Amino acid sequence: MSTDTPDRDWKLKLRYGQLKTPYRHYTGIAEGKVGELKQGFSCPPGSAFMGMKMWAASSDEASDMMQAIGRDIGFTVTGRIQIYETEPAEPPGENPRGYDIGFKPFRSEDAEKT
Repeated sequence: MSTDTPDRDWKLKLRYGQLKTPYRHYTGIAEGKVGELKQGFSCPPGSAFMGMKMWAASSDEASDMMQAIGRDIGFTVTGRIQIYETEPAEPPGENPRGYDIGFKPFRSEDAEKT
């Protein structure tokens, strides 16, 4: 048996209870404003949606994570946050965490009026 087998089988182990976690997996989408983003992230300044996958204890915690992580990397939530329970793409860790963060800029109606 190869040493990479546990990593490859984490979804099965999670599904059948061999891998335990107090967290659930969510995907969040938040409307907001991009400012100066930290290195490693790119999006023009202005209106954008931020998407993020995350392991969190609840949908409320996932929503809080969207705001806190967004703020930490240069994104301010100004509108609605949508949280969905989804299939994970990465295994859980010992703590709540966000990953696969991306941005999609959009032109807001307010910007078009000015």
